[in-house]
Amino acid sequence: MKSYHWKSERKLRSVMGVAAVRSGVITAILAAFSLPVCAQQPAPSPVVVQPGAPGEPTRTLPPSTRATLPPRSTADVQFMQGMIMHHAQAIEMTALIESHTEDKDLRSLGSRISSSQSDEIKFMKRWLTARGELVSPPMPEMAGRHTPMDMSAHSMPLMPGMLTPKQMEALKKAKGKEFHHLFLTGMIQHHNGALIMVKDLFDTAGAGQDAELFNFATDVDSGQRAEIRIMQTMLRGKPLEEKR
Repeated sequence: MKSYHWKSERKLRSVMGVAAVRSGVITAILAAFSLPVCAQQPAPSPVVVQPGAPGEPTRTLPPSTRATLPPRSTADVQFMQGMIMHHAQAIEMTALIESHTEDKDLRSLGSRISSSQSDEIKFMKRWLTARGELVSPPMPEMAGRHTPMDMSAHSMPLMPGMLTPKQMEALKKAKGKEFHHLFLTGMIQHHNGALIMVKDLFDTAGAGQDAELFNFATDVDSGQRAEIRIMQTMLRGKPLEEKR
């Protein structure tokens, strides 16, 4: 009787072992076949969605669609070229602060103007270059003149608000309180000129439609308005802390 039970138990264990081995083999085979299937599944194609105009639905474009730069007007290009020149003079003005005044508020303001306008010049140059445009406007032709052009003062017209050579010379010669006053009044004049340039851009039919240019021009407008208010407060002799 014991022998019968021993043989039955051994047979049962043997059957269970074989079943376990088969189960493991089957699992391994299924895993082996499932891996390549997952790896071979194609990646989903990117979906290109074009927002519709106001009141119109969006459109799904084919995956082969390539981005193109939006149309630009001559006024867009002239605005960017002119604003580069405009910003360059502001940076020239702020470079005088360190050697002409010890005023901490003026130094802080100058650093802010110099940093922001240097970054904006880089952006404007990239914008123009990406569209195959010159960074500087072409020199005007001087018809009927056979003498060399005077490049120092009359070669290019000043942008709105830019300081004249006489004003720049006076600023360079001033020190202390006189410099403080001339810098603030000159930079307010300069900033107001930039606001005129932005207004002229948006008043021109077909101009300012490029999204990057639109955002940039509106940022210039809001940023320089804020700095004008700061400089007006400084001219009244109030510390910047009181304005906050």
